[in-house]
Amino acid sequence: MSQTTPRAAAINLTTPAPDHTATGDRIGAGRFVVAFREVAIADVPTVGGKNASLGEMIRELTPLGVKVPDGFAVTADAFRWHLRQAGIEEWVYAQLDDLDVADTRALAETAARIRERIAAAPLPTVVREQVMAAYAELSRGMDGASGGGTGETGSVDVAVRSSATAEDLPTASFAGQQETYLNIRGVEALDAAVRACMASLFTDRAIVYRVHNGFQHRAVALSVGVQRMVRSDVAHGVGGGGCAGTMFTLDTESGHRGVVVIDGAWGLGETVVQGRVNPDEFWVHKATAKAGKRSVIRKDLGDKAVKLVYAGAGLVAARSVKEVPVPAADRRRFVLSDDDALTLARWAMIVEEHYSKRSGTDVPMDLEWAKDGRTGELFIVQARPETVHSQRWAKGTMFETFRLKPGGGGKRTPIVTGKAVGARVGTGIARVVRSIDDLHHFKDGEVLIAEMTDPDWEPVLRKAAAVVTDRGGRTCHAAIVSREMGLPCVVGTGSGTEAIRDGQTVTVSCAEGDAGKVYDGAIPFEHEAIDPATLPVSRVPLMLNLADPGNAFRLGCLLEKGGGAVAGVGLMRIEFLVSNWIGVHPMALVHPDRVADPEVRAEIRRRAASHSSLTEFFVSRLAEGVAQIGAAFYPRPVIVRFSDFKTNEYAGLLGGAAFEPKEENPMIGWRGASRYYDERYREGFALECAAIRRVREDMGLTNVIVMIPFCRTLSEGRAVLAEMAKHGLERGKNGMQVYVMCEIPNNVVLASEFGELFDGFSIGSNDLTQLTLGVDRDSEDLTHLFDERDPGVKAMIEMVVAKAHAAGRPPTKVGICGEAPSNYSDFAAWLAEIGIDSISLNPDALPGVARTLAAGPGR
Repeated sequence: MSQTTPRAAAINLTTPAPDHTATGDRIGAGRFVVAFREVAIADVPTVGGKNASLGEMIRELTPLGVKVPDGFAVTADAFRWHLRQAGIEEWVYAQLDDLDVADTRALAETAARIRERIAAAPLPTVVREQVMAAYAELSRGMDGASGGGTGETGSVDVAVRSSATAEDLPTASFAGQQETYLNIRGVEALDAAVRACMASLFTDRAIVYRVHNGFQHRAVALSVGVQRMVRSDVAHGVGGGGCAGTMFTLDTESGHRGVVVIDGAWGLGETVVQGRVNPDEFWVHKATAKAGKRSVIRKDLGDKAVKLVYAGAGLVAARSVKEVPVPAADRRRFVLSDDDALTLARWAMIVEEHYSKRSGTDVPMDLEWAKDGRTGELFIVQARPETVHSQRWAKGTMFETFRLKPGGGGKRTPIVTGKAVGARVGTGIARVVRSIDDLHHFKDGEVLIAEMTDPDWEPVLRKAAAVVTDRGGRTCHAAIVSREMGLPCVVGTGSGTEAIRDGQTVTVSCAEGDAGKVYDGAIPFEHEAIDPATLPVSRVPLMLNLADPGNAFRLGCLLEKGGGAVAGVGLMRIEFLVSNWIGVHPMALVHPDRVADPEVRAEIRRRAASHSSLTEFFVSRLAEGVAQIGAAFYPRPVIVRFSDFKTNEYAGLLGGAAFEPKEENPMIGWRGASRYYDERYREGFALECAAIRRVREDMGLTNVIVMIPFCRTLSEGRAVLAEMAKHGLERGKNGMQVYVMCEIPNNVVLASEFGELFDGFSIGSNDLTQLTLGVDRDSEDLTHLFDERDPGVKAMIEMVVAKAHAAGRPPTKVGICGEAPSNYSDFAAWLAEIGIDSISLNPDALPGVARTLAAGPGR
C-alpha cells in the first residue's frame, strides 16, 4: 500500500504554546511529536487522554504550584502512519473483525500476532527523527536535575506510556489496558519502547475492554507519552526516600466526595497500580484542608513487602526495572509524612477544581504521584477522570445495602480477612488461580482466589462472583476492576490462596465495614436497593447511630442524594474504636510496667510500633476513627460519646486485667462519668480528650460534639467538665458543645439542672428502661419485662422533653439514641408527637422510620 509521506514539522520544545484553538490548527498535519506544554485537554483525538491531561496540567496548573514532569507526546497520527508504512493496517483490523473475545485461546493468539507485527516493524523515518529530536531536547541539561536522571551522556531516563484516544474519558477509564515501560534510556531503547507501546493497544485485555464498552477498534488509536522519570526508586534520600502511588479525589469505596484518598509504597508506582504490595493509605478531608487544617483524618500502614527499582537500561521492560524486598524497618514506617500527604491532597483538589470548571460539572479525579528520593520533590505523573462512582451517581444508582442473615448458632469466624472493596456480598465455589495457565479452569459464577490479578485476566474477571487476593490495596488493579464490574472484592488477605481450598464454597462479604471477610459455606444474605432521593424528609430530624468508621462514608453519601434525610450522627460510641481499632486498655499504654505478663507487654508494643509512643498510638488511632465519621457527615453534627465500657469489658482489653476491679454488677458499677475524674482512670480519660482535641482543633472538624455517658449526679457532671477543661476541651470555647446521656432517673428528675450544665440530652432508652423498671437488661430470665414502651418509661421520656424545653433559653435540645425507635415504628411516631428534637437510628431502620414520620401524626 503506497502512501505519500507527510512533511516533517520542525521540533521546538522551547517555544511557548499559543492560545489553544482547534486541535488541528495548533498541532498541524505531519506533526508527529508535540511537547506536553503545547497540548491541552482539547487534544484528546490527537494525543489521547493521558497526554492531553498532562499537557493541560503543565499549561494551566504549574503556575498554581502543581508539579508535573516534562515530556512529549508521539501523536495518534504517528501510530496510524506506522501501521500504514508497515503495510499492516488493514491486516490488523481484519484479524479483529470476526474475533470472538469469549474464546480466550483465539483471543490470545490473535492479539499476540498483531502485537508482534507492530513491534517488529521499524518506525517510519520521519516519526523516528521527530521522536529522537524531542528526546535530545528533553535530555539537554537534565543531568542531575529533579524529576529524572541521565545515564549515558545526553540521554535522560524516561517513562514510555500509552495514551489511547478513547482513554480517560468520563465514561471509560481504559486504566491498565495498555503497557507502560519504565527507566527507558538511550535512543535505541526509546525506539523499541515506543513501538512496543503502540503494539499494546492490542493486548488481550484492551481488545476485550473495547468490545464490552462499545468502542470500534478502528476508532481508537494510540498516542505514546514520553515523560521524565521521577526517581521514586531511590531509597533513604531527602525526606525519607522515594515512593509513589495513586490518589483519588473521592472515597474509592462509597464515592463520597469529601475526601482525597492516597495510596503509596516505596519505589516505582507500578507495584501499587498492579496490586503487588499492600500500600500505606491516607485520607485527607477536603473542606478542612482547604481551610489550612492538618486534616489527615486517617492513616493505615501497609506492609509494602517489595518495591520496584531501576535495573539498568534495557530494550525490554523486564530488564529495565526489577523487584526487590523492602527492609523490615522501612516496612514499618509510612512512605509519606503528613505534610507530604497534605501537599498531594491540595494538588489533587486543584486538579479536580480545574477539570470540574472546564466541564461545567463535578469531575472527581484519579491521579498518580511520585516522590523523588534524591530531592524530596513531589510530582503528579498522571491524571484522569474517575469513572466508577461518578457514573454511578450520575445514573441515579440505588443506595444498596447487603446484610448477612443471622444464624448458625454462634459468631461466624472468617477464613481470611483483608480490605473490603465494594459494600457487597457474593457466594460461589472458590477457584484458586496461581498463574495465567490456570485461568482456563475458571467457570462462570466462581470466586477468583489469587495472589494478585493481572490486567490480562479481565475477560475471566467478568465471569466471577467475587474476587479475593493475597496482596494489593484499595486502588490496585483487582480493586478498580471489581468496582467497575460491581463485584465484592477482598484485597490484601495475605494468605487467601493458602487458607481457601480450591473447590470450597465460600461467601465473600464486603458489607461489614472496612474489613472484607471470607467465610466457609454459602451464607444467606439480604439485599435492599433504595434511591436516596426518594427518602422523604421526616418531620423530626433523623440521625444515625454509628460505631464503625468503615461504613461512615457510604452512609454519609445519603447526604448527597438524600434530600436531607440524614441530619447527622446522634451517637458514635468511642468504645467500639477502642476495642476494634486499638484493642489495648488505655491505662496499659500509660503504664505498661503494671502489666505483669511479658508476652502481653510485647504485643502492646508491637501494635504501637509504627507510632512515636504508646500513648500516641492510642490518641492517633482514636482521633482517626472519630475524624473519619466527623468528615463523612461534615458539617452536620456528629455526637461522640466518651467511653462507656463496664469493668468486665475493660478487663477484656489487652493489658486491662491489671487496672480493673471485679464487680458483682458492672452494669451499675464503675462506668461512664465516674471513671473520668477517678485517679484509677484519669490518665486514660486524658488520652480520650487529647484525641477529641486533635479532631476538633488540628483537623478542624468542629462539627464533633462530645457526650458524657452515665452521669449520675450534678456534682459528677461538674467534675467531668472540669477534667475536660484541664485537657483543652472547655465547654463554649471554639464552639465546643457538651451533651449528656439521659439514662438514669436522676437525669430526668433534675433535667432542668442538668440542662444548665450541658448543651443537650440524648436519651439512652436501654439503660433508662433498665433503671426505671429495675430489670437487668442482660438477664435472659427477665426479657419478658424489658420493654422501652412501658408506660413508666414513656412517662420518664415525656418528662425530660418537657422539662428541658421549659428550662433552656433557647430550649435545651433533647434527642434519643436508644434502640426503641429503630425497633418500633409506633414508638418513633409517639416521640414525634411529644416534640422530641431528633431521633437517632440504626442505619437499616432509617428508611422505614423516615416514611413513617413523613406520613402524618402517629397514633
